[in-house]
Amino acid sequence: MVDDFDQSTPSTIYETGAMTESTDPQWWLNSGGYMTRTGKMLSSVQGQLGNSDHFRWLYADSNPTDTDNGYYPQNLLRLVTRIKFKNFNQQVFFNIQNINTSASQNRNQSNGIFFFNRYQDGKTLYYVGIRVDGTAVIKKKFAGEYTTLKSVVVYPGSYQFEIQPNLLPTHRWIGIRSEVINLINNSVLITMYINDSYLGTGWNKILEVEDSGKNGNAITNEGYAGIRSDFMDVNFDAYAAIENPD
Repeated sequence: MVDDFDQSTPSTIYETGAMTESTDPQWWLNSGGYMTRTGKMLSSVQGQLGNSDHFRWLYADSNPTDTDNGYYPQNLLRLVTRIKFKNFNQQVFFNIQNINTSASQNRNQSNGIFFFNRYQDGKTLYYVGIRVDGTAVIKKKFAGEYTTLKSVVVYPGSYQFEIQPNLLPTHRWIGIRSEVINLINNSVLITMYINDSYLGTGWNKILEVEDSGKNGNAITNEGYAGIRSDFMDVNFDAYAAIENPD
């Protein structure tokens, strides 16, 4: 699956309650209100929704705390592919436009931009990504419980909720890539790369870890892929999820 988000006419991906209700052939927007194909990239909601917007009212009712009374549904962006992958590479470039400094206590240093890998459902999957405190992380969520498998600081600094809510570069394109493969011992090898001039040229390996069943079984079955971001306005480009050849 490859999506450059390039098309001559802008279009919108609308959040739906179920994957089968999505009108986009490749994506299901599970949360976040809207995403817009602008012709050169895919954008979350930018800034606040209008007072009368349909999703503003839905989020004001369902989760006013994390979305500032429904005005910022992009604080909870969850974009899922409509096809499954098993042993595969996934990559995207992102450009953070703004950090939404909501008063919600769910806005914290563990927020960031992450890939879904082998997404079985919202409770069982691997996360690979970069947090707003500058830490790259590989995590497993199994039956609703999170386990950090490995992490490393990439962008150093001191995260502070009020005065330093983000250590990630903004207004700059940065690439993240993950690779997930099963090993012969029924464990899963997960690798993360970042493409940022700050780290050197091209793709740089940042993390690699083997999950042999820490705090829940290794997730060896195929699953959906996708992207998550938290409490930010963000653009995406050059997405690809490619199954490895046998």
